[in-house]
Amino acid sequence: MRLSRDGRLLVTSRGIRGVVDGVIAVALSAYLTLLGYSGLRIGTIITGMMLGSAVMTILTGSFGHRFARRTILRVAGLLMVATGLVYATSTTFVVLLVAGVLGTINPTSGDVSMFLPIEQSLLPATGSNTDRTRLFARYGFVGAMGGAIGSLVAGVPEWVAERTSLDVDDAFRTVFVAYAIGGVAILLIYRRLSAAIEPPEHERATKLGPSRRIVYRLAAVFSLDAFAGGFSVQSLVALWLFRRFDMSVGAAGTLLFWMGTCVAVSAFAAPRLAARVGLIRTMAFTHIPAQVFLILAALMPNLPLAIAFLILRSLLSTMDAPARSSYVMAVVSPPERAAAASITNVPRSLAAALPPIAAGWMLDRSDFGWPLILAGGLKIVYDLILLAMFRNVRPPEEQPAEVVSPAAR
Repeated sequence: MRLSRDGRLLVTSRGIRGVVDGVIAVALSAYLTLLGYSGLRIGTIITGMMLGSAVMTILTGSFGHRFARRTILRVAGLLMVATGLVYATSTTFVVLLVAGVLGTINPTSGDVSMFLPIEQSLLPATGSNTDRTRLFARYGFVGAMGGAIGSLVAGVPEWVAERTSLDVDDAFRTVFVAYAIGGVAILLIYRRLSAAIEPPEHERATKLGPSRRIVYRLAAVFSLDAFAGGFSVQSLVALWLFRRFDMSVGAAGTLLFWMGTCVAVSAFAAPRLAARVGLIRTMAFTHIPAQVFLILAALMPNLPLAIAFLILRSLLSTMDAPARSSYVMAVVSPPERAAAASITNVPRSLAAALPPIAAGWMLDRSDFGWPLILAGGLKIVYDLILLAMFRNVRPPEEQPAEVVSPAAR
């Protein structure tokens, strides 16, 4: 599979955002702890970030069709720069909370931002239907690998502070400077996108039409998955490791690097599996054992066993991501793709926003992994519902040629 120039630029953009998001996901909770914030306040800031992402994604989906997609991406890049600078220069809780709500900082290991629906809607046009899942797998691989690298270098500020006279909290502020620099790089990439990436006139982005029913059903089911995931976003997993096993930022970052590497490599197995059993079955059959491993990690009495199950979980936990993105883009018409990406991601962001407060509260009262157990149990319920509702709704490449796709019904 060969990517077009615009396709390569979009994948590169995802990789850069993956690196800076990976650094932030590990460093954020450690930095806020250094500032004296409780688990409840840390969870509140994370919730604010996720709610803000949801609102921005809603606005993108509702009004984005009125503007060129390259313009929206550039605005998002500017907002990314501003967010990093605010976090690098302020320690006031209210300022950080407001900047988290209005900005683009991502406290999770995945991509929950206004970048996502636009890039997802543009990506299928850079390849064929038969290459679509592999294209999203490559996109996901680069993002996950970038996140893994970011997690690995998240311990650098702590390492520098230990060997110099620099205060550790000042050292951690450089993480947010790096985030702003990442935003500048994103802007430069988006400036190189060609006009050809904008869809032709007959495929201009529109609001949902014929695909409304299936998109709303998918959004509802995906929301349960996201709600469960809100108890185990990467910043909270890092906080649990800090408190449960007294891990350093560097050690946690190294662990999350290897977890992210497993996630990235496993993404390439998704297209092969989907070609054999279908996209929906790929999503469910890889996700369920991953959640069992997450629950087992929370129950382990020592760090080595917890690490073992977290690594096992990471080998399977996001194999559903390229399949999910590919499935949504397949069952809607091309003009509806941006709206469908927005509508299926907005409820995910909203549903994932509240659990971090509860998870932070739990970790204030006990270092036991209750948030991870809740996340794993609810995600298994989601997988069973997904399989029951959509196992017979197939994308075009899984249907006989004479069968009409759901988007065209």
